[in-house]
Amino acid sequence: MREFSINGSVRANLGKKATKEVRKNGLVPCVMYGEKRDENGLPVATHFVVNEKEINKIYFTPHVYLVNINIDGVEHKAIVKEVQCHPVKDNVLHVDFYEVVANRPIVVGVPIAPKGLAEGVRAGGKLMAMIRKINVKATYDLIPEKLDIDVTNLGLGKSIKVGDLSFEGLELVTPKEVIVCTVKMTRAAMGALAAANKG
Repeated sequence: MREFSINGSVRANLGKKATKEVRKNGLVPCVMYGEKRDENGLPVATHFVVNEKEINKIYFTPHVYLVNINIDGVEHKAIVKEVQCHPVKDNVLHVDFYEVVANRPIVVGVPIAPKGLAEGVRAGGKLMAMIRKINVKATYDLIPEKLDIDVTNLGLGKSIKVGDLSFEGLELVTPKEVIVCTVKMTRAAMGALAAANKG
């Protein structure tokens, strides 16, 4: 997993007016949850702000990052859990982080990367990725940047499901029946198949 470092400052005021002022100054309000719990057993949240330009480097990328966050001199390791964006402008409005601890598994979505030329594509079909990421569970040091999936033997009309896959050190959390990628029949492939059957 790639690493990225950002600097943040603790937020003192959390109201709507304060949040509006924060964004006006080019900062993004963030919250980090972790292992700490309050007396009611609820996660303790750390509210802080980060420069919008630094957040954009993490958000506008397909990669999964382990984020090293320095909040007023205190170092934290975290992953991005949720990002809220403006519905029209697409700029980042808010980010939720989850603090990670060494040797304690986390669940994170890892991008898929189909590898090879599928048999079905050579026969005129089209390879379709049905999902972009697979949720995996592992300690953060074992989580890869992407999941390479060999599609070489994938024929026309055939699919690869999550249950067909395995990766060393990773537990796949996405349901086994979910289709990862498939080779769909195209008109060209149907024509070639019909011609072959006539022959």
